[in-house]
Amino acid sequence: MATIDKTLFQRIGGLDTLKKVHKIFYDKVYAHEWLKLYFTDKPQTLLEDQQTDFMAQLIGGPKKYAGKTPKMAHKHIHITDELFQLRREILEESLREFGLSDSLSKEWVMADAALKKAITKKTVDECKRSYPTQPILDFPRPKNI
Repeated sequence: MATIDKTLFQRIGGLDTLKKVHKIFYDKVYAHEWLKLYFTDKPQTLLEDQQTDFMAQLIGGPKKYAGKTPKMAHKHIHITDELFQLRREILEESLREFGLSDSLSKEWVMADAALKKAITKKTVDECKRSYPTQPILDFPRPKNI
């Protein structure tokens, strides 16, 4: 009898794992001196839920995500390569803290990294507002980081 390959969603432990990892991750993001500046207008639990639904769909789980595409959701945010790398390091740390295996963590990070092109920008001039009063989010790196 042939074995059926499971999706990454199934292999990591499904929604339960996604929820727990995203809680760890966003606890770190909201406590980070630089990254927290980008999240002052969003409740942490909302972002945890949206990220869980988005990643579930991305890695073979249920298709429940109803939010904006990554490009649209981040178009007003100047996400540099440096910020994206910092976020990746926090994600990797969160996956280790949760206890996910190295091989599954690498797959998760690779899936997440596929979004880099859609959300990073070379300059703040590439940022676009969704509505006239929406602020462009661009914060300099704090000196102590």
